[in-house]
Parts: sequence; structure tokens; C-alpha cells
Amino acid sequence: MSKKIVVIGSGFGGLSAALRLQAAGHEVHLLEKRDKLGGRAYVYEQNGFHFDGGPTVVTAPYMFDDLFVAAGKKRSDYVEFVPCDPFYRIYNHDKRYFDYNGDTNFILEQIEKWNPADKQNYLNFVQGIKDIFETGMALIDQPFLKVSDMMKVVPDLVRLQSYKSVYSYVSQFIEDDFLRQCFSFHPLLIGGNPFDSTSIYALIHYLEREWGVWYAMGGTGAIVAGIGRAFEELGGKITLNAEVKEIRVRKKRAVGVEMADGEFISADSVVSNADVAYTYLNMIDKRHRSFRNSNFRYKRLTKYSMSLFVIYFGTKKRYLDSGLRHHNIILGKRYKALLHDIFNKKHLPDDFSLYLHMPTITDPSIAPEGHENFYVLSPVPHLGSGTDWRVAAKPYRDKIMQFLEDNYLPDLQENIVAEHYIDPAHFSGTLNSYLGSAFSVQPVLTQSAWFRPHNASEDIEDLYFVGAGTHPGAGLPGVLSSGRIAADLIDLGEQQPLEQVLNPEVAAIA
Repeated sequence: MSKKIVVIGSGFGGLSAALRLQAAGHEVHLLEKRDKLGGRAYVYEQNGFHFDGGPTVVTAPYMFDDLFVAAGKKRSDYVEFVPCDPFYRIYNHDKRYFDYNGDTNFILEQIEKWNPADKQNYLNFVQGIKDIFETGMALIDQPFLKVSDMMKVVPDLVRLQSYKSVYSYVSQFIEDDFLRQCFSFHPLLIGGNPFDSTSIYALIHYLEREWGVWYAMGGTGAIVAGIGRAFEELGGKITLNAEVKEIRVRKKRAVGVEMADGEFISADSVVSNADVAYTYLNMIDKRHRSFRNSNFRYKRLTKYSMSLFVIYFGTKKRYLDSGLRHHNIILGKRYKALLHDIFNKKHLPDDFSLYLHMPTITDPSIAPEGHENFYVLSPVPHLGSGTDWRVAAKPYRDKIMQFLEDNYLPDLQENIVAEHYIDPAHFSGTLNSYLGSAFSVQPVLTQSAWFRPHNASEDIEDLYFVGAGTHPGAGLPGVLSSGRIAADLIDLGEQQPLEQVLNPEVAAIA
């Protein structure tokens, strides 16, 4: 039976759910607060530059293929993927680097430069995470709505040593400390601390080996645009500059949304791609929420990811001779202590580690001719730190840019012709992320699978969640899977016709 569905937010979770549901024959209305689709994948345009606002590392490209196939489309007709090689160039604090890709022999040659004894150790590590990968990926599209769902996988979680952190798991195999960092940083890509995140997330390294790291020509925004175009071709409706004030509930069932301008849009089902904590705390009246989704849970019990400070900048000078690659990770002298400051002490340190994105090395089209396009990202504490970013942002920006100029990009600041930065206040105020966390709920074992906010609300029928804060978690594979899970749950679920719950008179004033 065709249903009327409202999707709140157009991040990749919302886009995934919306396209699948529209393709399944439903009437889907996608509401986006900002003036463009994308959520965290928003595209900033300045002086001829196109800066991807959020995710830049594309893994598991088959998930995008599957999404377009579900809509009766070919992904290649909408967006082109090209491989990145190496996947990353990882620098230590002395500017020595380690490259890796999906070629085992190449990786072993790189390891040889650091610690020859770790060559066999690495092979043993890969064999170990292969089991984690095969077990974990089999669960990524499965909802964990009942305790029994969790109990079924407990033996596997114990066998795979999920009680250990990613760093501890890697350290069982790898001796050299820098190489340990190279093979354990991946939780940072989904908002986790390698010293706290369950070892299950070590599968990300194997996932990259299995399917590569890719770039979408035109930037990640080209993927967003392609999905949006496919959605509209199927008859889906998109409304931009449309802020949802409240999810309306009647008889314990979501019946639509009230917009900031007072308009009420009725729906048989509501899918929220808004931050899950923000949704429960600000968009649903507390009388409709149980303790599991109470203020106490989201304000006191839940641990949130770090936030980010991101500088987008374009230069009139090209830096093709800099030694940099498309994806660069620059690790500071401190690793564990730095992450402890950010995640546990919630203190903004004086030092930093950085991710430096240089997409014009692959795709010059996203900058004016002869120019270079960058973004540099620094993990920082979320707003629980008490940092006043109105005061801290400019000095922090200056410190990062001077570091890059002194070490990687000569004469950088005199060549900048476009620049924009975002900080935790942006994640909180513009993206409605609780505490300004960049990846929502932190991926620790006690906040994974059944323990993570569910894809279907336990309190409110016909309310579903997608995106970083719900199962299976952050990162493009995770949020795409959340969209698939929500779409499947809606198609499989039985519902009472809307008119039996909400009559026209109530709808007019709801």
C-alpha cells in the first residue's frame, strides 16, 4: 500500500531512505532546512571554488550502486567514481610518511621502511580483521530493535574481542607505534576514539582493502546532486529552506510535522535524518517519550563524538610538487594524550592532528583554472568543553594555517583567495547536532547495535531514524545502510490508515 512519507533532512541517510521509498511506490516529501541538499555533505561555493562540506572518503561504492539499482537507475549515469591511490598518505610529526592502498605487497614495502618485523605481523592482523569484517558487514543492514537481536550476536562479539579497543586490537599484532597509529585511526572517521571504540571498527581497514577508497568527480556534492535528481525523476518532492519545528504525535503515532512557519504536513510515516538526540530533545514533546528516549538519557547517559574545526581554502598557487596526496593525515607528536584531551577531558589542546584534503590533485574542475582546492580538519572537543568559539576560532585557525605554511604549503597565506571555516558552534546551530558533536552518538560498545538509538522509535509508531546517530552508525556505509533499514521497516510494517487517527478538523489545527 502506498504511503505518504515525510523525510526530515537530506544527509545521505535521508537521501538513501527517500530514494528507496519513492522507488517502492510511496509518496515521499523530503524537507531540508538549508538552501541545498546534503546535510553535512553541503557544498560551499566561493570565488569559483566548490568545497565539499563534509564526507570526502568514499568507501564501499557498491552501496551507492545498490541504491541507484533500487531506483531502477545506473549510478554511473549520475556520478563518476575514480579510485584514490594511495588511499592516504599518513605523516608523523617528523614529516616521514606511510602510504597505503589495497595492494598487500605495496603495504609490506611501506612497512619495511618502518619496522621489517611488522610485515608478518601485518599479515596476521589482516587475517584477524577479515573475520571481523565478514561478521560485521553481515549485520550492517540488519535492525537491532529487540534484546534478542543483540543476544544472537553476543557469541560473535566475544569471539571477535569486541571488548577491546581498536588500538588495543591493532597493538596485539603491530609493534611499531607509528604503524599502530596508521592502522588504528579509522574510528576517527566516524567520530570515535581509537582508544575507546570497540575493535569491531577495525573492519574499516579491511573494508578499504576490499573495495578501495574513491572520489566522486565534482566532489561529494555530485553524489548528493545525483541522488536528488534520481529522486525527483521518480516523482519525489523536495522542499528547501524548510525547517521542521515539531514531529506531531497522536495516539502514540507520528502523524506529520509542524514547520517553523506553522504549516502542518501530514504523513503516514516520518523519517528523521536530523540528529537523533536533537530530534528527541527538541522535536518531540516529552510526554510522548519513555525513559529510553528521555532528556536524562540524551543529556546525562549518552556519550557523544568529538566535534570538528574545518577550514576550507583555495589558493591561486598550485602545490602539485608539495608531496601531498589527495587524502593526507598529519599526526602530531602526541596521539593517545591528544585524543584523551579531546574525548575524555573535553579540553581544547594547544596541539593538533590534521586531515588535509587536496581534491584538485584528482579533479581540477572544482577550482578555477590554475588554482588549488583544500580543506583541513582538526578534531576538537564538542561544546561540553565550554570553549567559546567566538573567541577561540580565529587564533585556532591562525595556528593551523601557520603550521601548514611552515611545514607543507610554502607561502600559503599570501596565496589564499577563498576561505571559510566551521567550528562546533556551526554543528550545533546550523546542523542541529546536540553539543555540536560532528558524528552524533559516539561509537563505543555500549552504544552500538541494540544499545544505539534504534531505527524505529520504541515510543512512537511510524517514526523512523536514519543517519549517524542511529544504527549502524556514522560514515557513508553506515548512514546509507540506515536508510535502507528504515525503508525496509516501513515497507514491512503494518499501519492504521492515517484518517482513522487524524481527522481533517484536527489536521487543520495540529
